[in-house]
Amino acid sequence: MMDLLWRVPVFILGVGIAAATLLSAIRTFVLPRSASDLIARWTFLATRRLFELRLRRAPTYTARDQIMAYYAPISLLLLLPVWLFLTEIGFSLMFWAIGAGSYYDAFTVSGSSLLTLGFARQEGWLATTLSFVEAIIGLIEVALLIAYLPTMYNAFSQREQAVTMLEVYANTPPSAVEMIARLQRIRGLEKLEDFWERWEAWFAALAESHTSLAALVFFRSPVPDQSWITAAGAVLDAAALLQSTVAIPNTPAASLCLRAGYVALRRIADFFYIPCNPNPQFPRDPISVTREEFHLACAELAAQNVPLRPDLEQAWRDFAGWRVNYDQVLLALCTITMAPPARWSSDRAPAYRIPRLFTKPTP
Repeated sequence: MMDLLWRVPVFILGVGIAAATLLSAIRTFVLPRSASDLIARWTFLATRRLFELRLRRAPTYTARDQIMAYYAPISLLLLLPVWLFLTEIGFSLMFWAIGAGSYYDAFTVSGSSLLTLGFARQEGWLATTLSFVEAIIGLIEVALLIAYLPTMYNAFSQREQAVTMLEVYANTPPSAVEMIARLQRIRGLEKLEDFWERWEAWFAALAESHTSLAALVFFRSPVPDQSWITAAGAVLDAAALLQSTVAIPNTPAASLCLRAGYVALRRIADFFYIPCNPNPQFPRDPISVTREEFHLACAELAAQNVPLRPDLEQAWRDFAGWRVNYDQVLLALCTITMAPPARWSSDRAPAYRIPRLFTKPTP
């Protein structure tokens, strides 16, 4: 009787572990919405801790970038053995609970069933059913990863195409000041409707793909000096400068692009539990760009014959009023992605601190 009392809760525990693991795979690969998963989070954070040990001995950014290029792919592929191991543990407990012998025997039967090796089996209809169910779950987890990769790399390719094309406008690393100066030289400042509309769509796709396929956040650009987050920062700063400082008619498309941008960055930040003020206001909430840096940028633009508004103090307040909407999340995302140095974004991002593995943060 006492033995039965032990086996029932062990069986329930095994069911819970197996079910939680399957739900983790579904949340990560199938669920078409933002849904944080503890198993995936722990896997990525544990891998990041190992990478941080190697990064300490990397003397240059180029060396660190080469190391971090492997972080997201390795973490993603590690999810499969983690899921398979947890599935095996869960079914081992179930096999032991129904009388498969010692736990070693139960573990052997579970592994044979999970990997469809067939060298160990347990007689009885319940054990046979568990073997079939475990084999199906194992195949599902493998199939989900295989099906997930093409979707993810398609989203990655679309993201990077826009990031690469931005070099034509804003140089590498991207700079909003350089972008406006270049456009002035070719007399293109007032012909940017299509540009803002493309980047508005890019931000909308970013918000969807980088929360439902969260590993994309850590996939690095093919060029070390490029990054999706510094590109986003340069585009948003360029739109904010044009709407606040450059003496051209305000463009509704630029304002919509700004809103799409900071909404996308906030959603990604929410997914990673990055604190974010939903309604920031300047000057109550400061920004990381100083007044002196703003006036220096204005001097650079004036030297390139960019027409500026006469009241630069009001222009500063207007620019800060736009920038405050995305300043905090932009720097935080630069930090967690270890973005390359870029003006007004990663050049002032705080140092990265790895969250605790076994403490779920609160938004």
